[in-house]
Amino acid sequence: MNALEKLAPPKLDRTRQSAPQVFEALRELIVSFQLEPGTLLQRAELAEHFGISQTPIRDALLRLGEEQLVDIFPQHATVVSRIDLSAALQAHFLRRAIELEILTMLCALPEAEHGALVERLNASLAVQQSALEPLDVSKLAVADQAFHQALYETAQVGPLWALVRRQSGHVDRLRRLNLPVAGKPQAIVRDHRAIVSAVAARDAPAAAQALRLHLAGTLSFVDDIRQRYPQWIVASGR
Repeated sequence: MNALEKLAPPKLDRTRQSAPQVFEALRELIVSFQLEPGTLLQRAELAEHFGISQTPIRDALLRLGEEQLVDIFPQHATVVSRIDLSAALQAHFLRRAIELEILTMLCALPEAEHGALVERLNASLAVQQSALEPLDVSKLAVADQAFHQALYETAQVGPLWALVRRQSGHVDRLRRLNLPVAGKPQAIVRDHRAIVSAVAARDAPAAAQALRLHLAGTLSFVDDIRQRYPQWIVASGR
């Protein structure tokens, strides 16, 4: 059975290049497990699903391969990869190191920029809170990413966010598996509030402590995730 048959075809913006849109759509389908690890992706089926030629499909799959979200076997098949715990740990280390430095910078911003940042983060918290009642996992996941992206952009290191995102495919999938666990969505918003509170007070050590707690949340549940989804996990390598 074609794995895409149960999914509604996305509407592409014809004013933008197709390949980036296909990449974004497929990445979200993979991270949200609408396309599960082990799913075979055929170029012809993807081209029919998106209503485009195979060239942008190929380009999108190559980008997904660079993010290790698919395994590409030349002249044979492209398959949604399993979650590599080693790669997830490395992405977590990279993100934590960068964001700890960013928070130190943000706590020292000039008054006007600092006030604008706190206002922006509080607006993000309002969106996240709205995703809890009723619970909307997809909305919360998007708001979570937007919250962290705002930190990078305000620190004027936006390109580093793109770098982190390219490395985060495996840990993003771990987070999505962990997100529906009872209490986890509320914990994410609570952690974000603690970060905002510390940044607003210009308390860099408290902001760093809150960030460490926040980013450690998913990896602390790795053993549980591995027990629940053993067929989707590899310890290292593929």
